[in-house]
Amino acid sequence: MSASRYTVSDVMTHTAIAIGREASYKEIVELMHQWKVSAVPVLEGEGRVVGVVSEADLLPKEEFRRTEPVLPDQLEEASKAGGVLAEELMSSPAVTVHADAPVAEAARIMARRHVKRLPVVDGVGMLEGVVSRSDLLKVFLRPDEELEEEIRLSVLTELTPGTALDCVVQDGVVTVRGPVRDRALVPLLARAIRAVEGVVDVRMELDSTVGAPA
Repeated sequence: MSASRYTVSDVMTHTAIAIGREASYKEIVELMHQWKVSAVPVLEGEGRVVGVVSEADLLPKEEFRRTEPVLPDQLEEASKAGGVLAEELMSSPAVTVHADAPVAEAARIMARRHVKRLPVVDGVGMLEGVVSRSDLLKVFLRPDEELEEEIRLSVLTELTPGTALDCVVQDGVVTVRGPVRDRALVPLLARAIRAVEGVVDVRMELDSTVGAPA
């Protein structure tokens, strides 16, 4: 089946804002403010990603400003409160993704690791760009007409050849209508349609009486 498979390279920002190990705390804050980003990759050498400084890495500076006793589970954050350089503040190793990874994989990584942005790296860890949560949502900007055409050609034609099934897409929601002889195909059909990038939901309005015993 030739349904679309968007990869990270299709949606990522290719021009990434990054810093070196020696970037100062204030430089990092100013850079994030200027470019409206929540995290920046830390590079060494010719561009290898060695860590990421995020807003969460910077906030302990404010959180532990007062000299109150530090609890055992706050030791890591408290140590970052004294950091003044990127190499002291960064989370390392960096959570990254490859450009050829499916968009769904990047979304899973963000959800599991609780991060908003991922550096995109090549096979040796060199920075190629950055992908954010908002970038991953770009697939839902595909026009309804484009989704309809793809579903008809790559899903309905291949899974249900010779049937009268058709689909209508409105605001990314796909409604499939028509007669179906084999109910076992219904969940398979629904999964295949959901796999098309940009589909918001699938509704099956099928007539299963065709071919039923009299």
